Amino acid sequence: MSVIIVIPARYASSRFPGKPLATLVGATGESLSLIERSWRAAMAVNGADRVVVATDDDRIRDAAQAFGAEVVMTSSECKNGTERCAEVLERIGENYEIVVNLQGDAPLTPSWFIEDLVKGLRDDQSFDVATPVLCADGATLAGLKEDRRNGRVGGTTAVFAHDMKALYFSKEVIPFVEEEFDADQPTPVFHHVGVYAYRPEALREYLTHPIGIYEKLEGLEQLRFLEAGHNVLCVEVEAKGRQFWEVNNPEDVPKIEKMLQEMGIA
Repeated sequence: MSVIIVIPARYASSRFPGKPLATLVGATGESLSLIERSWRAAMAVNGADRVVVATDDDRIRDAAQAFGAEVVMTSSECKNGTERCAEVLERIGENYEIVVNLQGDAPLTPSWFIEDLVKGLRDDQSFDVATPVLCADGATLAGLKEDRRNGRVGGTTAVFAHDMKALYFSKEVIPFVEEEFDADQPTPVFHHVGVYAYRPEALREYLTHPIGIYEKLEGLEQLRFLEAGHNVLCVEVEAKGRQFWEVNNPEDVPKIEKMLQEMGIA
């Protein structure tokens, strides 16, 4: 089963302009851009046939090509990473059985997250889209709540049915949990990992669906699939001792750098 990983990257971010080119210092003291770290994460995935960076910005293109990435230029009209992935599929003119969207702000994404995601979509033909979810421990939940108290979006949470079919995604912390948990204690909250695997047909259909009220309110691209009636599979992944966080705001950079250094990632 052929798999292409697309890394959408745009310069104009309202919360963090120029985010893909922001640098992060790893355990060895080496400073690498966020887009290069995300590309390295993609290149470590077993079973991926091709990895491309998708952007509409010449600065990101030049930086990506400088460290050896393949780049596909896409329209500045793309509203989100999923639309950018759909355009890549159209531009390259090649057939892939699964398209993975590894967003360019998630350099800590372990390779097995994506490998489990592809396996989940491969094993169950009733789903059009798959995305990973990670059980939040007490420390992660406390961080999510602290960000919301301070008016920051610290991450996205997901709720799903017994068959792992997604019910909703939100930038709020859902479900509501009043209980306090120890730092390493599992909680009922699942942190949504911003990676997607699509069947090409669903990705192409995405462009035909109107933007719904929940996508507008939450600013979450995957809600368009739910509002259009697609089945989205939540694949529970294991951290295996790895810390995980996305770069959503400039304030996240030192947090990610600390995680890189604690985990010994160069």
